[in-house]
Amino acid sequence: MNTKEIILNCLGERLETLFTGIQDDFFMQVEELRFRAGQPIIMIQKGTEYTITNQKEISKNINMGCLVGQADILTVLELTSGRSMYAFSEDIKNGFMTINGGHRIGVAGKVVTSPDGIKTIKNFNSLNIRISHQIIGCADSIMGHITKNKREVFHTMIISPPGCGKTTLLRDMIRQISNGIQDLIIGQTVGIVDERSEIAGCYMGVPQNDIGIRTDVLDGCKKAEGMLMLLRAMSPKVIAVDEIGKHEDVHAIDDIINAGVTIICTVHGKSLEDIRKKPVLSEIIEKGIFKRFIVLKKPGEVEGVYDENFSRQNHLEKSKFGFAHGMCTVSNSYSKLERAEGGVC
Repeated sequence: MNTKEIILNCLGERLETLFTGIQDDFFMQVEELRFRAGQPIIMIQKGTEYTITNQKEISKNINMGCLVGQADILTVLELTSGRSMYAFSEDIKNGFMTINGGHRIGVAGKVVTSPDGIKTIKNFNSLNIRISHQIIGCADSIMGHITKNKREVFHTMIISPPGCGKTTLLRDMIRQISNGIQDLIIGQTVGIVDERSEIAGCYMGVPQNDIGIRTDVLDGCKKAEGMLMLLRAMSPKVIAVDEIGKHEDVHAIDDIINAGVTIICTVHGKSLEDIRKKPVLSEIIEKGIFKRFIVLKKPGEVEGVYDENFSRQNHLEKSKFGFAHGMCTVSNSYSKLERAEGGVC
């Protein structure tokens, strides 16, 4: 079953009828489907919003879109949970559920709390279907910069604003490290702490994305706890996590490093200078732990790869999968990059 079929099977008869006529080429580039009670359908593709009209036509005029009812939202959740939302109650409490194919459905509605915290969500009013797009090979141009002597992987941090592909890049880096690359790196045991089920995209415990043959996943686990659990139980050579930023994450990374395990992580940020101003992240960066920094500026584009001295590495060749080095002249120091406002010529 392909991606379009998986998504359409979750929508219910009324919504499915609207989407059936959309060309596959267009649908396969959609990143998010937004359903809000009483509001038009919104499809997001490469940062642009589209809608679908009652005449089953795609339009950029959102106000022309078919309106979604609360009953439509409930139908989607019933179908994706196999009409047993109770079985997904823990996921719903966390605000999302992962379905077959690794696609994630975020939910909003009435939050029910208890003295212990959030108990559940009910009276759903919004859904955000984030369609998983694995890009095999998108890290090809990166791998030579984060590996050494066929057995060593450098501690690496991926820096990116939201929506620029950091998780997609991280996923492919994990896959290639796990499988190994001839003449570059021998396959390594990798542990993933997938707190939001976005890297591996586990459905019923099974990764839906290709994360390599030597990879173990802790799905839905908090990062700091998960890193230490993997360290104790799974003997990883590399641990990968998405979006660090809390003090406990930094302390856990210290333990990982001290145990001789490589860490690869992502953070939200516009540039190296941006994250160096953030108190929690600056603490770990100034320790000199990370040997490689990969900076993304635009969706699918690597602006630069930097070493622990913040010097840009050699020019990266453009990847056929979209990730590429920025088109600026390669500089040898971070100060030059900073003056160029992050390498934008």
